[in-house]
Amino acid sequence: MLTVGLDVHLRSSAVCILDENGRRIKQFVVRGGPRETVRRLTTLERPFQVCFEASCGSGTLHDLLRPIARRVVVAHPGQLRLIFRSSRKNDRVDAAKLAKLLYLDEAPPVHVPDRWGRAWRELVLARGRAVGQRTRAKNGLRALLRSLLITPPRGLWTKAGRAWLATVDLPTPATRLRRDLLLEEVEHFDRQLTRLEAELDRIARRHPGVSLLQSIPGVGPRTAEAFCAFVDDPGRFGAKQIGRYFGLVPRQDQSGSTNRLGRITREGPGEVRRLLTEAAWRAVRHGPRMRAFFERVRREDPQRRKIALVATAHYLSRVMLAMLQSGETWREEVTMNDAA
Repeated sequence: MLTVGLDVHLRSSAVCILDENGRRIKQFVVRGGPRETVRRLTTLERPFQVCFEASCGSGTLHDLLRPIARRVVVAHPGQLRLIFRSSRKNDRVDAAKLAKLLYLDEAPPVHVPDRWGRAWRELVLARGRAVGQRTRAKNGLRALLRSLLITPPRGLWTKAGRAWLATVDLPTPATRLRRDLLLEEVEHFDRQLTRLEAELDRIARRHPGVSLLQSIPGVGPRTAEAFCAFVDDPGRFGAKQIGRYFGLVPRQDQSGSTNRLGRITREGPGEVRRLLTEAAWRAVRHGPRMRAFFERVRREDPQRRKIALVATAHYLSRVMLAMLQSGETWREEVTMNDAA
């Protein structure tokens, strides 16, 4: 079986082909984009396996290659950089390296969801971006009022509060224009979020895991759907792997008897990590089991509050994974491990 390494770009791709003994038999550049590269690979007369680096569009390319290749591996770009610390880098070199790694069965793979799973993830991320942009517009409006020493009423973002904001007397045409533009941004992102959440709710109703995870106090539909979308297949994780996937484990520098733990790695999808942290805080306030875990980590030390919250988010991710794997709903009783 042939082994193919691809360095894929939108307008051209470098291709390296190895034979059954790992010898390079062909190397060339395809002009015309990824679909032309797939078409060229269909002309190979022998079965082949193929490897390329994960990037934007790698899911679609994976789907195009699966019908024609014996094996398709999408390689983790971060781990590739650790493997290949070289000062010589170009498309042909990268394609050859990927082919060699695949031939040696050492290519670091990433999980590739099906197209429905990828679309679900994109909707989750699109909602997160819309929330962030709306928040920035709201903060801009508050900053504008503060700069003019105007105290807004309570409930500024209610219908009555927005009506007040739209008619409040501002001193210059420039400040009034800025106010109007920021208000339009808030309303624009409100409409986007309404459409996004309607579609996310429709998808969630077809996924039993979303309703299952919402049995945990503090976990709402947005956190549950984001967790399910990015986990995709619960069976691919162990209890210790899920925290690393969402970047909730500390950085470690261990040598001999010295073991230094730093800030969390922040790897993986940041939107899910943010939602898990918010859900953990709500769970601490509304559920005795999560509160007991939080207090045990905090040790009655106010300086450890953030550490305890992140640890609780990590614990919550492990619990959510276990629930998806077992199908069991949340049990609120406090165990000896949770209590202080």
